[in-house]
Amino acid sequence: MDKMCSVSPPASEEEALAARIDAILAPFYKANDPGATVIVTLDGKTVFRQAYGMASIVEQQAMLPETTLRLGSISKQFTAVAILMLVEEGKLSVSDKISQFLSDYPAQGRQITIEHLLTHSSGIVSFTGKEGFDANITKELSIAQMIDSFKDDPLEFAPGTAFNYNNSGYFLLGTIIEKLSGMSYAKYVQRHIFVPLGMSNTYYEGYELSPQRTAAGHTYRNGAFVPCDAISMSQVYAAGALVSNVDDMARWENAVASGKLISVANWTKAFTPYRLANGNSCGYGYGWEVRTLQQRPMLAHGGGINGFMTFALRLPEDKLFVAVLSNADFGVVDPECIAHKIGAVTIGEPLVDFEAIELDATALDAFVGVYTINALEQRIFWRDANQLLMQRAGGDITPVHAYSGNGFFIKNTLGHMEFVRDAAGVVVKVVVHHGGAADENLRVTA
Repeated sequence: MDKMCSVSPPASEEEALAARIDAILAPFYKANDPGATVIVTLDGKTVFRQAYGMASIVEQQAMLPETTLRLGSISKQFTAVAILMLVEEGKLSVSDKISQFLSDYPAQGRQITIEHLLTHSSGIVSFTGKEGFDANITKELSIAQMIDSFKDDPLEFAPGTAFNYNNSGYFLLGTIIEKLSGMSYAKYVQRHIFVPLGMSNTYYEGYELSPQRTAAGHTYRNGAFVPCDAISMSQVYAAGALVSNVDDMARWENAVASGKLISVANWTKAFTPYRLANGNSCGYGYGWEVRTLQQRPMLAHGGGINGFMTFALRLPEDKLFVAVLSNADFGVVDPECIAHKIGAVTIGEPLVDFEAIELDATALDAFVGVYTINALEQRIFWRDANQLLMQRAGGDITPVHAYSGNGFFIKNTLGHMEFVRDAAGVVVKVVVHHGGAADENLRVTA
């Protein structure tokens, strides 16, 4: 059997739901490959909790539901709430300029605020996207050294005028937390969030309070799963250095749903998408993406870090929470896709699964080109034999598969796209869908 906990034959509505969820998960995780831990709660009650695959291929250690895994960027939720806790202590306001707390940070004549950092709208270059980052990722660096690595780069845009996901902003937020609290970021979130909420299996990596059963990270290379590349948590910090398990993620959800730690007003701010200077929503609040799933409001976040991919979503109106934590960063199904499928099935509105069809080379050539929104967002499509390939600016090469004459999807993800033609039948743009997130309209430019 591929899974570590079998589901009993349906004898009740809850058992029937568990069986449907297991039927989604089981095909994606093989017994001897990296796996995942999954939890689903409804109105605070756990209705599904399972582990699949291996926690460590090298040690042949099976994954268990209580196993801890790196969260990656889901960590940003805790950083954002820590900032809001300091707001409630009167130590800062989200409208404060960061120069009030980081006096030597060069704002380049612009007014960069705490809110800009929280909402990825600061224009600061994200250090994880810089050339050479991967090559130096194992180095132990001080906070000052890390900030020095990006602080003098020209801003990508005027603060508040655009959205570009940015790890540098959350790194700076961690520094501000330290300056205002007088303690390390690791200790602050432990003392003010994890301990009060009983999250004994959540910690900044390397600062756990008790021994943990922790999953090893994996990647897929040369046709096999192997241990992931090393990474220094000093370079991840408040943007993604936390570790947890699904039980603690459920505790976190209960705290969020019941409005603990901060006021209703500040929780509301965290869940409200920031509006850019032109009035458009950026689809991101403070540490949460603000989306929809099957037309229902959804708050969510994913994480990707060496050896791990994660995703957690909540549907407030349905009181539903889903967390999927996996211990491979490549070669496995995207946890975002799995979490969406689980959420949709749980509310009784399953997502449509695309089926691939064959298009000949001539048909595929119609879609070849460079498609652009702006200088920060570009996708290139080209054909290799009978396969259409796509590459996002700075991203990996991804095969896309046709499901109609103009529609394509990415296997094991929520990503799909529709090419749009003019009256003459010439492709003029592509609309990229992200499973409920804001669509991207990219026009062909070359």
